[in-house]
Amino acid sequence: MFKIVSKRPLNEANTVVEFVIEAPLVARKAAPGQFIIFRLDEYGERVPITIAAADREAGTVTIMVQPVGQTTKMLALMSAGDFIADFVGPLGRPTHMEGLKRVCVIGGGVGNAIAFPVAKGMHDRGIEVDMIAGFRSRDVVILEEEMRAAVSNLYITTDDGSYGEAGFNTVKLKALLDAGEKYDEVMCVGPTRMMQRVCEATKEYGVKTIVSMNPIMLDGTGMCGACRLTVGGETKFACVDGPDFDGHLVDWDSVIKRSKFYADEQAAAMDHICRITGGVRQHG
Repeated sequence: MFKIVSKRPLNEANTVVEFVIEAPLVARKAAPGQFIIFRLDEYGERVPITIAAADREAGTVTIMVQPVGQTTKMLALMSAGDFIADFVGPLGRPTHMEGLKRVCVIGGGVGNAIAFPVAKGMHDRGIEVDMIAGFRSRDVVILEEEMRAAVSNLYITTDDGSYGEAGFNTVKLKALLDAGEKYDEVMCVGPTRMMQRVCEATKEYGVKTIVSMNPIMLDGTGMCGACRLTVGGETKFACVDGPDFDGHLVDWDSVIKRSKFYADEQAAAMDHICRITGGVRQHG
């Protein structure tokens, strides 16, 4: 069992929640870009979540969760002092940072919770980091103070123009590239379509672009094959070969198609009618 040490909302809209979990063995080995898989109980589904931070001395791991599915909504109802059954990791390969001097990290929405630890890890290693953090609106902005302290330049964009610069983060990236900014690499985390658009923009300038993929995943060890995707014409498994891949080589059409495989089942789970109360089960 793994104890929830603390819990806090990360924005006004309460769309992203931070949990600090007591998991000393995971904390000891965790590196930026890796993830864990948790289960709330022995009957629960396995959910992969990127590691946002690890404190080796305290033996804790920080994760940031957007309560959108059955399990994440149930997790959001839990409090400090509660326990979850499984917390396995660190899984996946750490983000590659060797040889990089200047990088642009792009996050979209809750993807900024993944982009932030990577940007901080790079900055801590002496890499100059520009970060473009895109959000739908001001009320869902997360980690602004933390991001400003961890990068060289932070650009916040909002789709509706309610905060920072108006427009998509991809528009800001193109503006920087058009202005002559040079990057060894662009690192991108966010919705699939957004990452695809980033790759389309950077390909024009010949800038290597790494994307953090989060396909359907089950066991996290490469045995089930659920997280497979096509990269450069080869089958890869996000849990063991990734989650980072060269975005210019990803077959985006197949990724998007596979992401919709269980849409009907997910909707049915969210519409579950409780036999005791007769109402829709709001937490799951």
